[in-house]
Amino acid sequence: MSSEMSAKPVIRVEEVYKRYRLGVTSRDQLTDEFAAFLQRLRGRKNGRPTPLSNGMDQRVGDHFWALRGVSFGIDQGEILGIVGRNGAGKSTLLKLLSRITLPTRGRISLRGRVSSLLEVGTGFHPELTGRENLYLNGAIHGMRRQMIDRKMEEIIDFSGIEHHIDTPIKRYSSGMKVRLGFAVAAHLDPEILIVDEVLAVGDADFQRKCVGSMNRVADSGRTIIFVSHNMIPIRSMCRRVIWMEKGTIRKDGPTEEVITEYVRHYSPDAHEQRWEKDDAPGTDEFHVVSVKAICKRPDGAFFISDPVQIEIELNNLSIEDEDLNIRLAVKTDNDVLAFVSDMEVSTGERRVWNKGISKIICIIPGDLLNDGGYCITVNFFRHNKKILIVRDAIQIQIQETARESTWYNKWYGALRPKTAWIR
Repeated sequence: MSSEMSAKPVIRVEEVYKRYRLGVTSRDQLTDEFAAFLQRLRGRKNGRPTPLSNGMDQRVGDHFWALRGVSFGIDQGEILGIVGRNGAGKSTLLKLLSRITLPTRGRISLRGRVSSLLEVGTGFHPELTGRENLYLNGAIHGMRRQMIDRKMEEIIDFSGIEHHIDTPIKRYSSGMKVRLGFAVAAHLDPEILIVDEVLAVGDADFQRKCVGSMNRVADSGRTIIFVSHNMIPIRSMCRRVIWMEKGTIRKDGPTEEVITEYVRHYSPDAHEQRWEKDDAPGTDEFHVVSVKAICKRPDGAFFISDPVQIEIELNNLSIEDEDLNIRLAVKTDNDVLAFVSDMEVSTGERRVWNKGISKIICIIPGDLLNDGGYCITVNFFRHNKKILIVRDAIQIQIQETARESTWYNKWYGALRPKTAWIR
């Protein structure tokens, strides 16, 4: 391959728009597709006027613009991650790249054979057995029967469903369909592999196989597009990520930079709560000025390995003794109590409170909380009685960095302490 050819992107997406008509049958959509195809044959851009900008709503009349002005390139051997919430346009983009549908406007260039694993069961005939569907899928992707025969046992072994391979697909669970679908896609020797949420189903062993297979495909100089809502495999496998939002690309860049901003954007922006004097929770003896979580990272993100500093600011109006205790209750975003921290129990001491402003700090150690969201409630005690509750005072979102293990789903439990093991 010449240096000129290798320098060209394997995938190039140029100003791609995709429009759907709401409330119409697929025949009208296919008519639009055919008209766009004829314009391309004539050497014209399928350039219907685009009546909206990136800042406007995706719906215009009875049209919905699933993609709007999307442009990017992917180099050979690159593993590109794509993230975004439901409705961001990820699935539509993958269908365009897989040539399942055509763009309304714009151009997509692909150099090489594409193998896709999109939705569960895509490309499988429910009445045919797993083995028969292997031949069908292989034929659709241009594989000769002799090639499929050579790879059959390898594909079946990879899928791990050898006992069900001669059972009709309609009796397969979602996990079995994903296993078989990925096994087929990974063994077609594609130049471009497109994978959508394959790691959402399956145990650790299957995930290990999937990740190993994708890494081998990339190491052999082939290209992978990987879509997932799970940030752990995205962080672990991809060096570059595209963040999609409302049919457009919001950010395209290094994985850690994009994912950190993405998670922070969709996390509750409630790391700090400060009250005005007249609205501050409290009693006749003291008021709560603020509660906040502090992270020492420049980007303000909270990671599993980092300690989290909870700072409570009080205005003591009249307490002149040592009898005021503070207790934190940390719950998951599913309202499961993770732990309680008591100031007096933790410090083992009681000190006289000074009038005026006081700052009290509780440090939650790193490698304690699991990844996910947490709500922190602050309780105040005096004379061994609870006198004030600031419920869900703040919220924090704990993130995980790239994981080196073979399990890419969320670890079970509200806590995830780093414990010592001896053997």
